[in-house]
Amino acid sequence: MKYLVTGGNGFVGVNLIKALTALGHSVISIDDLSTGFIENEIEGVKYIYGNVNEISTLVNENVDGVFHLAGLSRIQPSFKNPTETYSVNTSGTQSVCEWARVNNIQKVVYAGSSSKWHDPYQSPYALFKYLGEEVCKMYKKTYDMNIEIARFYNVYGPYEILDGDWAAVIGIWRRQVRDGLPITIVGDGEQRRDFTHVIDIVDGLIKIMQSSHQHEDAWELGTGKNHSILEVYEMFKNKFNCEKLHIPDQKGNYRETLREADDALTLLGWSPEDRLETYIQNL
Repeated sequence: MKYLVTGGNGFVGVNLIKALTALGHSVISIDDLSTGFIENEIEGVKYIYGNVNEISTLVNENVDGVFHLAGLSRIQPSFKNPTETYSVNTSGTQSVCEWARVNNIQKVVYAGSSSKWHDPYQSPYALFKYLGEEVCKMYKKTYDMNIEIARFYNVYGPYEILDGDWAAVIGIWRRQVRDGLPITIVGDGEQRRDFTHVIDIVDGLIKIMQSSHQHEDAWELGTGKNHSILEVYEMFKNKFNCEKLHIPDQKGNYRETLREADDALTLLGWSPEDRLETYIQNL
């Protein structure tokens, strides 16, 4: 099979492409390198560099399916630049869906977000990812397209971003340990997160693409178990003997994420594991 991966130089994208090529699939990637890295290129993959909103002028090859991962995936930077967040996360999704419609692509899998389960008006990120889901559902219903949504929960693992605004909590803490700084804990640290290893996310994405099941809403890709931020700090402390520093709470900071449904497990045979402590111990 031949697949297009948008955001193929990013954290999840590079892990997905490695898995697809290992399975013998042909892959094309499109990425503008806003959060991805050219060093993440995988041998044998065709890379196209440009904005996903320009997909109609950049990609003219036939593919069997699209994994739409391109997006700005952090809450805090979205407050600084809501226009760019909308352009990528909402308008970019519409561009991909329209390209898929015009080119009669068999299937599109869209990377949604667990922020769906919180007030979408808490942040530009939450709203524009929610609108991206709604765009997918409109194309699915109006144009009878095969589009599936996969909601990610707090992804971590190899190739995660360590530096800059796009690093998530595990990546931020890895950078702080690297630089000899105390680990920063936002607020009281009692907020809980469903940390999901990227290899489980990739396995879920591939299962969704290959399955004939069509979900009326979205496939939830989380472990179904969460940890408080303070619990995760203890894992880091046990490994690195690091100190912590509490900083003020931030806008858009949810109190809890936890997988909302088991459909991916029961219908797709997806079986995620809580790998967080082992991952930290092996850093």
